[in-house]
Amino acid sequence: MKRRWLAQVLRSCLVTAIVGCIALVYTTLTHVNPTTAALTFLLGILIVANRFGLRYAVYMSFLAALALNFFFLPPTGTLTIAESQNWVALLAFLTAGVLASQLSERVRREAREADRRRLEAERLYKFSQRMLTSERILDLVENIPEYVRSTFQNDSADLYLLEKEQLYHSPSDGSGFGKERLQQAALHGEAERDDKGGSCVAPLLLGLQPIGAIGIAGNPPSPETIDALGSLIAMAIERSATAERLAHTEAAQESERLRTALLDSLTHELRTPLTAITASITSLRSGMVHDRDSKEEMLAVIEEESGRLNRLIGQAVEMAQLDARHVQLQLESSSIEDVIREVVAECRAVLDEHPLEVRLPAGLPRVRMDTAQIRKVLHHLLENAAKYSDAGKAIEISAEAEGSVLRTSVADRGAGIDDADRNFVFDKFYRGHSQRYRVQGTGMGLAIVKAIVEAHGGEVDVAGRQGPGSIFSFSLPLA
Repeated sequence: MKRRWLAQVLRSCLVTAIVGCIALVYTTLTHVNPTTAALTFLLGILIVANRFGLRYAVYMSFLAALALNFFFLPPTGTLTIAESQNWVALLAFLTAGVLASQLSERVRREAREADRRRLEAERLYKFSQRMLTSERILDLVENIPEYVRSTFQNDSADLYLLEKEQLYHSPSDGSGFGKERLQQAALHGEAERDDKGGSCVAPLLLGLQPIGAIGIAGNPPSPETIDALGSLIAMAIERSATAERLAHTEAAQESERLRTALLDSLTHELRTPLTAITASITSLRSGMVHDRDSKEEMLAVIEEESGRLNRLIGQAVEMAQLDARHVQLQLESSSIEDVIREVVAECRAVLDEHPLEVRLPAGLPRVRMDTAQIRKVLHHLLENAAKYSDAGKAIEISAEAEGSVLRTSVADRGAGIDDADRNFVFDKFYRGHSQRYRVQGTGMGLAIVKAIVEAHGGEVDVAGRQGPGSIFSFSLPLA
């Protein structure tokens, strides 16, 4: 308050000095007629009105009228006005000065208002852009108060939603708006504004339906901007609610799809070994099989199909653990050549009908990996290549460094993957349309591969090759 009073005194002194300087220059350094002096004073009044406002311009108008009478209208040196026409001239000057000050102040005020509206329009545009480009639309409602506060440079903002009966704050420790005050504003549909306290509360209307209210403390925007802001927020909330409903719908559809796929997979994959085991046991117990070779063959079938069942159940458990992130990786700097050599030795029975070509350049860099998990990745890829390739077709394993990663590939000469299936081949329980009834499988192998590689910070990919066949590859960061 003291600084404001001091500024007013200094401006008044400056205005007085301007009038004194004009009178001094025109009476001592150069002599001019009253008209020139009046026009000069009027110019000074317009400049003061533009810079300091109406109050100081009116003060200068009266001060300039006194100076014009004292120094330039005869008889000079006194405040006496001898001729009636000088009265008219003096009153005309004073009137012109006051009117010019008012007009200048009006122009200045309208210019300030135009700047304020332009600034608020820019802020509204920036606010709408931030909401439209928000990456996580489901979290948009929680971020709206902070968007409002940062965009319009307020002290704090609160958002209240009627449907959820929830209050969102910005900053996080809350502000002075209570839940009841915002709730009443939303229910009554009436805005409250306290210009002296620098706060406002306004309802959020979606059409004519109130959905909530917003409270802004510290430098609130104009009522028109508040209305526009409320409409933008209401549309953003409705957009967020629509996205949330869509996400729930898609989640339900995905859950149903996975359930159907799982049941279909279990129906096809579990029924076959169970049927074989049941038939073999029934034959053995009925006494229909007498020779030793036939009994040994049936026992081998039981053993083989039991192992197959065990692998299926193991894959399902492994997939569940990877989805729940229960698997702890034991990362260490290792050589991919050693892992490939071990996996090839483990898969001799699987690769018995396929020539195997291993192409590893010398000096491959080491990578950080869990060797046991990466062995599973290669085992699944080799088993997959053997399963979908005809007997006698070669399978190739290769590796090469690409920048900061090491890419390992398994290529086959099978039927290949259709373009329509390529984007879904790593999904759980998904099997290609052209192969799902020709080759047995659960659709979990490649999903396990993807989960393990991504847990290492790498990527998986599948591509076609010249001629029939596919190339499955995965990358791991270098050690």
